[in-house]
Amino acid sequence: MKGSRKQWYIGTPNGVVLCINERQGHQFKGRFYHGYSKEAVKLESIEDMVFSMEQFFNTLNFPYSSTSSRTFGETDDTYQKDQELKKIMTDEELLSRHGDLGSFIIRVQHRQNSSWQGRITWMEEDKTVQFRSMFEMIKLIESALDNVEIQDEEEKEATWESE
Repeated sequence: MKGSRKQWYIGTPNGVVLCINERQGHQFKGRFYHGYSKEAVKLESIEDMVFSMEQFFNTLNFPYSSTSSRTFGETDDTYQKDQELKKIMTDEELLSRHGDLGSFIIRVQHRQNSSWQGRITWMEEDKTVQFRSMFEMIKLIESALDNVEIQDEEEKEATWESE
């Protein structure tokens, strides 16, 4: 790990650690962790990540969504909290989770304009960037994974040349 870990913190009730283990083209697989469960939330695709994290934010009701789904007729308020969630995993435990290809601390601060705004930290490089939308956050993750693949190729070339 290159960074000094200055930017490794959760800092919000809805902070998650995203661990990427596999990548095929523009899709990736992995898991994410949050402080309210010891179990990982498995992810099979980018869409799975977005829907699972959105469901987590809705369960917490944080950050509060500025838009809501419109329905006609009866509504099923599936996002209403039945009980208060209690943190069972410490920030240190969360920050100890890592993916094979990359690890990211995601702190969504707002859910406005039907998207997310917040900060993402690439743990391996100790770099934090603000994002203005889910799409921008996904592009930042893809960019980090691209950098990992380039470094892996350079290492393979160097190993190949030394044999």
